[in-house]
Amino acid sequence: MMKVKEVADLVGVSVRALHHYDEIGLLSPDTITESGYRLYSNENLSTLQQILFFKELDFPLKKIKEIISSPSFNQEEALSMHRKLLLEKRNRLDAMIRTIDKTISFTKGEIQMTNKEKFEGFDFSQNPYEQEARERWGDEAVDQSKVKLGKMSTEKQAAMGEKMNEIYRNLAGFRQESPASPDAQAAIKEWYDLLNKMGNYSLEAFKGLGQMYVDDERFTKNIDQFGEGLAAFMRDAMAVYADTNK
Repeated sequence: MMKVKEVADLVGVSVRALHHYDEIGLLSPDTITESGYRLYSNENLSTLQQILFFKELDFPLKKIKEIISSPSFNQEEALSMHRKLLLEKRNRLDAMIRTIDKTISFTKGEIQMTNKEKFEGFDFSQNPYEQEARERWGDEAVDQSKVKLGKMSTEKQAAMGEKMNEIYRNLAGFRQESPASPDAQAAIKEWYDLLNKMGNYSLEAFKGLGQMYVDDERFTKNIDQFGEGLAAFMRDAMAVYADTNK
């Protein structure tokens, strides 16, 4: 048996995360002593390993709980699936790294690159948040988004990704201002308009998406790469925009 701090140190996750897994019924220790110590068994550690494999593949905790709690869940089958998906992820990352290396040589004038080569490794068909989006806002907006993206050329999809990054960077420059400021609202309107080029998001869905940026740590981590606190700022700005334009 291992105490929660020992498990945290062994695995590299925080004690807080383990407490959270217990609170939501995802991973509860086999034993809790009279003095309140959580004691994790080897079986608990095997379950934790499964959870972390799923997290690495961007599964939400709610979905992980649903999967591993299913009577039909098979650990060996799950491990085989993890291996297959991680290999696919590694292949995509390797392709993107090769593209980066080529692009570095291209910018130095050492090689020539075709437009197609500039976007090798990008794959917008892989969306780890698709199921969550379907659950929150229904199939229609997601299907419309996939249809629109699927009709775009690789170059246009990449341009769309760069436009998203440009808006993130622009908003990051305003995050010390009020989310209701004219500059922030002009930038968040660009974000709303861009999302509606890919799908059909109501003002209420737009506001809900902003909340998700803060509630889901994966969104927060990705968005805050452009500036600490950007996810929370976008949530507030999106709420102001939605409420103002109803």
